[in-house]
Parts: sequence; structure tokens; C-alpha cells
Amino acid sequence: MPALAAAFPQASTRQLCQTLGISRSWWYAHAQASPAERDVALRAAIEEVALQFPGYGYRRVTQALRRAGWRVNGKRVLRLMREEALLCQLQRRFVVTTTGRTGLGDYPNRLRALPLRQPNQAWVADITYIRLPTTFCYLATLLDAYSRLVVGWELAARIDTDLTLGALERALATRRPAPGWIHHSDHGVQYASTRYVARLEAAGAQISMATKGHVYENALAESFFATLKREEVHLHEYQTLAEAEARLEQFIETVYNHKRLHSSLGYRPPSEVDAVWSATHDDDDFWETDETPALPVVR
Repeated sequence: MPALAAAFPQASTRQLCQTLGISRSWWYAHAQASPAERDVALRAAIEEVALQFPGYGYRRVTQALRRAGWRVNGKRVLRLMREEALLCQLQRRFVVTTTGRTGLGDYPNRLRALPLRQPNQAWVADITYIRLPTTFCYLATLLDAYSRLVVGWELAARIDTDLTLGALERALATRRPAPGWIHHSDHGVQYASTRYVARLEAAGAQISMATKGHVYENALAESFFATLKREEVHLHEYQTLAEAEARLEQFIETVYNHKRLHSSLGYRPPSEVDAVWSATHDDDDFWETDETPALPVVR
């Protein structure tokens, strides 16, 4: 490029760029910048493509860059995208998690149109999968519907009642829901099994389930999983179950529960919402709801 400019000293930068079909930003990044500055410019160009087309992998990003005038190979693009956490967040192959139950109890949706006025009033439960190199592992979670706090979670190689019971036991070990609290889930057999239902009843829970076929009725759990996948899972390639568990614990316990701001909570983290309510109410106030502002109704 410098040689071309020298060959046509009377031509302006704009004219040269128009002739070659390139942008002036590309010209300045290549013809005027130092190697370090060109590297920064390339990273910025990669980020621009990746953010405009979130489904692009490094191969498509490489081709887009080449069409824009960059001379770059795919290996370098892949390395930079990894360093900048820009690897594509493609929709993963669908994997069935909760499976339909047969001959087990049926329960109404007790969360529909219910004003949420305090922590431990209702918990929402669900399961998602996490991809490993050659298999899947499964994450069961329980969220407090009022504060969005993850109150219990369990990661395991198998999807069964032990998985969901593990998450429930973690939650019950750290929280004290008053009798009559609501446990809401989908129709998965893991949540309707005899063992799981017996544990809920022993803990004084009212069992609530989304209407079959209406996945939006467990929207809080689905929203959490979307955040988890977007901000943690899809940015890393877990090699082992232990690695996945360590990273998920860091994200859930440190980032999501205590740092991540939620627009639905007035841009506060879940732990702050939970702590503020606890600081202004006694345990005996659990069902005294008239003076407690309600969060949006769960639909």
C-alpha cells in the first residue's frame, strides 16, 4: 500500500480507497499504523463482525474480514476470538432434559398471576444441559422467584431424581421457607417422582407446575439459563465435569448472585434484594404482605 501511494502522489487517500474498493479505516490501519496498532485494529474489526453476526464462527468471520480487505488467516482469527471471548454463541443442538411423566401426580400452576412479595415465597426449578467434549452433563437449579437468587444447584453426569434432589437439599440447607411456600417446575419426571414429591411435602411446599406445553410458564428459570449460557457456558469449552463445576460455581455464586445487575430488580443484584428484604422484616413477617411492595407478577 505505501508503494501504491508513492506511485500516485497526486491521488488523495479517498481516491485511492475508492479505486481499490476499501475503507479509509482499513487504509489507515494498514498503511499508517505500527504493528501493534494494526493488531488493535484487527481485533476491533473482528469484534465488529462478531457482534453484528453472533452466529458466525471464526471461518465466517475470516471470510468477512477478507471481503473487507484484510489479509488474515483463520488460525489468527480463531486465536484472537478466543482471547476476546468472541467465539460464536450458536444455538446448540437441542437436548431433552426433563422428560414427561407417566402415572405421576398432576399439579396446578400456583404462580400464575401471583404477586411476589418476599423471598422464599416461591422457588422455580429447572434443568439444562452443559456440553463436554464427548458427552453432556446436567445442571439443576432452584431460583427464588422474588429476588432471582440461585438458592440451590447441582451438576451431575446423569439426569435423574438424584440430580434434582441434590439441588433441593442444597437450597433447604441454607434457606428456611415457611410452610406453604411454592415449588414451581415443569412436568419433568425428575420433579414429579415419588422421592422428590415426598421431600417437598416434608419441607411444607405447595407443588406448582407449568401447564403442559406452555414453556413460558417457567420463564424465570429459562431466563436464568439463557443468561448462564450467554455469559458463561458458551464462552468456554469445558473439558471435564470438574472444570465445568468449578466455573459454574464461580459464575453462579460470585457473579450472578452477588454482582450481576438485573433490570427487573431495579438494576440490583439478587443478593442485595434478598438482604434488603431480610434487614427490614422479621421471620414472622413472612406472610404479612400488605406493606411489602410486590415485584411483577409471574405469568
